[in-house]
Amino acid sequence: MSSTGDGKETESRQERPAQPDGIVYVAPESLLSGTSGRNISLYELWRALWGRKAIVVAVTAVSCLASVAYAVFATEIYRAEVLLAPAEEASAPAIGGQLGGLAALAGVEIGEGSSVEALAVLQSRDFARDFIEHSNLLPVFFPQEWDAAAQRWLTDDPAKAPDIRDGVRYFHDSVLIVDEDRGTGLVTLAIEWTDPEVAAEWAGALVRRLNDRLRERALVEAQTNVDYLQSEMASTSLVTLQESIGRLLESELQKLMLARGNEEFAFKVLDPAAPPKYRVRPKRTVTVVLGTLLGGLLSAFFVLLAYAGRAEAAR
Repeated sequence: MSSTGDGKETESRQERPAQPDGIVYVAPESLLSGTSGRNISLYELWRALWGRKAIVVAVTAVSCLASVAYAVFATEIYRAEVLLAPAEEASAPAIGGQLGGLAALAGVEIGEGSSVEALAVLQSRDFARDFIEHSNLLPVFFPQEWDAAAQRWLTDDPAKAPDIRDGVRYFHDSVLIVDEDRGTGLVTLAIEWTDPEVAAEWAGALVRRLNDRLRERALVEAQTNVDYLQSEMASTSLVTLQESIGRLLESELQKLMLARGNEEFAFKVLDPAAPPKYRVRPKRTVTVVLGTLLGGLLSAFFVLLAYAGRAEAAR
């Protein structure tokens, strides 16, 4: 009998996992009881909400009133849009194919102009800076900091007064929107402002200034190329080279003629800007509905959170 008992004791010791000396493992109460705590039923949650319905209704009503006040008194913003198409630069593909190597050596560009440059200029800081300074828009962008009577900034510290960098950032972040449809190549230029008439005026002015700037740049480049080609033609005696330079010269003269007589040099206006009738924001109905729902959901959440805290403390 003793040997049998000793054998069972040995087996039980072998089956029992070894525990480090000095460490006692105590099972959590939740594991011993087989549950992680008392479950809260939906009925209890409903009773908690119903018992605090006055708080939920009050918070929801306040949120609704705040949404209505914001929707009524918020600054109305209008959007004026211009639909643009890239203007095709008149050039002969045949000339470009035959004289591409010579044109590259001479520094002359042959081929159709791309809208990439025009879009880059339109969205550049330099173009925005020029437009803001020409139209004196800094006081318009920051009216709260401008003394209209004295025609000066309210602060005497130049470091705190808005400068052209602030104006460019505000213009790009809050006023100008440029969207390109890569499938069709069409570009939508939009101006968002509080006055619909001013928004349409700025949109049209931006397109005109963009076309003027790129046309002037093209005129300077084309004239430089013409002068260079004329000097090269005068310095060479090879007939074939003179003929090639002559065709290049003809292309550059054609560019000069088109640039001087074409006001829509970079972009053609397909749909000019018109003063919008309806605002783009605030959307009053959506604002009130979302504000009311948000207030109701938040109030219900905090009521349930407080109930769960009290239930946990009572345990």
